Amino acid sequence: MYNQNQGCSVNSLMGQTLQTSLFQEALNAVELLSVDDQAVLLDVLHNRLKLRHREQVVQEIREVQKEYREGKFKSGSVDDFLTELDS
Repeated sequence: MYNQNQGCSVNSLMGQTLQTSLFQEALNAVELLSVDDQAVLLDVLHNRLKLRHREQVVQEIREVQKEYREGKFKSGSVDDFLTELDS
């Protein structure tokens, strides 16, 4: 019997395999660089990751500010918050 979820799993596995393959190719390419170039690449990647994280935080702040302006928030105590989570 055919399970529709199997198709999703196969697609997911194919995507993971492709990502793993691309990741391995990237690692192989980096290993061809000199140690100095690898260090520069590491610095560049670190700076780009910090920038992406900053951009994500800014986007989250914008979304929260928009929800606040639209009145889509609740105020209360920590106990109120935990009670809301349980319901």
